[in-house]
Amino acid sequence: MRLADTLQILAVVSVALVVAVFLADGGAARISTPADAITALGIVTGLVGTDLLLVMMLLAARLPAIDRAFGHDSAMALHQSLGKPALYLILAHAVLLTIGYALVQPAGFFDEVWIMFTSLPDMPLAFLGLGLLIAVVVTSLVIVRHKFRYEVWHLVHLLSYVAVLVAIPHQLSVGTLFREGSLQRYYWLALYAGVAGSIILFRFIVPIVRSLRARLTVVGVDQEARGVVSIRLSGRQLRSLKAKSGQFFIWRFWTPGLWWQAHPFSLSAAPTHNSLRITVRGLGDASSTLPRLPVGTRVSFEGPYGLFTDFARTSPRIVLIAAGIGVAPIRSLLETATFAPGQATVLLRSSTVDDTYLVEELAALCRARGAELRIIAGKRAPGTSSWLPGDAVRARITLATLVPKLREADVYICGPRKWTDEVVRDARSAGLPTRQIHFERFDW
Repeated sequence: MRLADTLQILAVVSVALVVAVFLADGGAARISTPADAITALGIVTGLVGTDLLLVMMLLAARLPAIDRAFGHDSAMALHQSLGKPALYLILAHAVLLTIGYALVQPAGFFDEVWIMFTSLPDMPLAFLGLGLLIAVVVTSLVIVRHKFRYEVWHLVHLLSYVAVLVAIPHQLSVGTLFREGSLQRYYWLALYAGVAGSIILFRFIVPIVRSLRARLTVVGVDQEARGVVSIRLSGRQLRSLKAKSGQFFIWRFWTPGLWWQAHPFSLSAAPTHNSLRITVRGLGDASSTLPRLPVGTRVSFEGPYGLFTDFARTSPRIVLIAAGIGVAPIRSLLETATFAPGQATVLLRSSTVDDTYLVEELAALCRARGAELRIIAGKRAPGTSSWLPGDAVRARITLATLVPKLREADVYICGPRKWTDEVVRDARSAGLPTRQIHFERFDW
């Protein structure tokens, strides 16, 4: 918790510092006319908006400290929540500066846009960056995002790096705030260098080194159900990864049709010193071809990621809730979680009994460890927001009635985004504090 608080404070301080840089350079002292005030506000919105963009990029850079503090799911949720504010600030930056300059010329708004585009150094690159940023934010909206294949969306999202890079030249060449030799110029460039270095190190160098050292290969593909397979992987020095049950990796399988795609899959069994296992349902173009993976396929990876582990526990009791392929991390957690007989409950939610996966393994683990296993099957009632089937809703059954000692337990939830959010709301309405609720959502 202290690490999370520290990182949040640093993020706020970074925003305060860019405003302080503007004020220390005499930005406020130079305001004497309405045009000056509008221009100054335009500069500040640009500074803050850019700083938020850099914070967003750090949140997505897979930094170990951020993953330990927030977990991948929460970090990416925060990353997404900053997208629109950052865009609005950058748009305000462009509009306010155009108005401020137009008042001085004087010129019309669109005339001033053309003047800026053609006469100020590096402005075409700045406009290109703004256009790319708009494209990234628009395609990140849920209603738009689901119209794209994951690979297409991911490629568009990578344009955010280009958008930030092409905006740098005009920040250094237009105006005097970041003039050559000034301390604020060095500070601004250091921010960019720190973010770029973090991305290169943790998104590329570390995964490549770990993958080469681990030498993971596919040693078996087991059919679990229709469209669902468990992929067994073997490698070396896997203990050095410090992977925990419940975590996930981002995998890349080096076969002709899959090498260019990388997707997150959770461990479905406790990791050992030389083996890992994932369980995958064929939901997309990539995962639907995984059942045909040949033995011996080389595998590279990023990770492990996530706080969906036993180390997040605060209570002696544990409740594990899964829907669909969300059973994978739940199964691995059940294998290694610390609890006494009678202190664990496993709830599997599905439309029909046939839609539950790894049931035999879960049943065997529950018998061996003294945990209760309950399968909750049935269609949800139309128009309801409950995660439970229609008959349970009509009977006023909730998570608290399913698990009588719920407040004495940590609750782990994994499933589709909307369904997971509904279970989380049910847990919170039962009086569970946030620290006892842990969840992972497996859609993008």
